[in-house]
Amino acid sequence: MMDAEIITVSSDTKFVHLAWQRDEMELKGVKFPMGSDTTGKLARMFGVYDENTGLSLRGTFIISPEGKLMNSEVNFYNLGRNIDELLRKFRANRHLAEYTAEACPAQWRSNGDLTLKPSAKMVGKVHEAMGK
Repeated sequence: MMDAEIITVSSDTKFVHLAWQRDEMELKGVKFPMGSDTTGKLARMFGVYDENTGLSLRGTFIISPEGKLMNSEVNFYNLGRNIDELLRKFRANRHLAEYTAEACPAQWRSNGDLTLKPSAKMVGKVHEAMGK
């Protein structure tokens, strides 16, 4: 998918993951690996482990092939993530890796959409630059 490696990780065991994938219709077509972090080691590394509850917040991280963190989003336990927004951020990061002098505004969806060229002249004029 989009030339990316996708791995999900949660504190659930591999057996719970199997049950989710088998019984939860939202996960029926999931084909990528589901990792288990039952000790919370990875969650601590990414700063999403809550020591007081023993639970992990819902973290989503986009990491470049070079290992650089490009985007992170952390939601509270009961707030779901929006796959369309995650894919938009992924596409924007790929675009910006190639066009480093550009910026992708919040309305940017895919290549060909309006980008901005950050500069001192742009300060206070983003709305105008967006044609609004």
